[in-house]
Amino acid sequence: MGKLTVAVTGSSGFIGRALTKKIESASWGVIKLDLTQGINLSDREQLRNVPRFDTLIHLAARSYVPASYENPHDFYSNNYLTTLNALELCRENDAKMIYISSYVYGHPQYLPIDENHPVQAFNPYADSKLMCENLCRSYHNFFGIETIIVRPFNAYGPYQSENFLIPSILKQLRNGEIVLNDPNPKRDFIYLDDLVGFLLKAIPYRDSSFEIFNVGSGKNYSVQDIVELILQNWDKPVKVRYRHVIRENEILETLADINKARDILGWLPKTSFESGMNKVMESIKLEEE
Repeated sequence: MGKLTVAVTGSSGFIGRALTKKIESASWGVIKLDLTQGINLSDREQLRNVPRFDTLIHLAARSYVPASYENPHDFYSNNYLTTLNALELCRENDAKMIYISSYVYGHPQYLPIDENHPVQAFNPYADSKLMCENLCRSYHNFFGIETIIVRPFNAYGPYQSENFLIPSILKQLRNGEIVLNDPNPKRDFIYLDDLVGFLLKAIPYRDSSFEIFNVGSGKNYSVQDIVELILQNWDKPVKVRYRHVIRENEILETLADINKARDILGWLPKTSFESGMNKVMESIKLEEE
C-alpha cells in the first residue's frame, strides 16, 4: 500500500478515535483535524497550515437530530461549511475525499436497501448530509476530486454518546427501569470495529474516482430485540415499559444491502450483533466496577 498520510476530521469522536488508532497501527501517517486539536474546521483561516495529506476522511458533523430542529441555522451551517472546507483542503492537496454520510433513504421502497435506492431528506440532519453529498459530487465533477461517499446505517459500540438508542437504553438500565416509546422499529446495526475496517479498505482503493457504499450488517433488530439481548447480559432486576408512542415520521424498518462493499472492496462485517452487544455490555460493567 505504501506510506500514506490520512487526515481525519472529527478525530476525537466516537468513530474518529477508533479510526485514528487503526491508521497509526497500519503505519500510515495521520493528521488529526479536530476542535480538541485547536482546529475549527468551519473556519477556513485555521486550515491554512494543515500539512500535506493523500486522503481526508470527513467525520466531523453535528448529528443529534433534535438539535437540527431546535437550532437549524447552526446545524446546517456547521455541517455544510466543514464539508466545503474539507473539500477545499482535498482540492489544494490533490487528495481523495472519503465523506461519512448517514442513512439517507427515508421510508424504504424496498428491502434490503441498495445504493441505487432513492434518497429522501426525512429530517434536517439527513437533509444536511444529502446537501454535503451533492457538494462532494460537485467537487468531483468540476475539480476532479476522487471521492467515496460512505452511508453507514446505525453504528454502535462502547463509549458512544447517550444521544443514540443503545447507549440511552444502557443509561436507563443502571437506574433499574427502561422506558421507551415503541418496541417495533427495526434497524440495521453496524459495529464500530467493522465500520472502521471498511474505512481502512476504502483508504487505498483507487479503481474508481467516485463511489457510494452502504455500510451495514445486512441484518436488522427491533427495539424490543435490543432490550431483550441487553437484559440477558444483566444480572440485576430491571423494569421495562413501552409508552407505545410512534414518533412523527418514524421509519419502521431499515436493512442494508452490502453487496457492493463486498464485491468491490472485499469487505464484510465480522462482528455479529450478539457479539458486539456483549462487548458493549462488558464496557459498561467495567465502568460500574
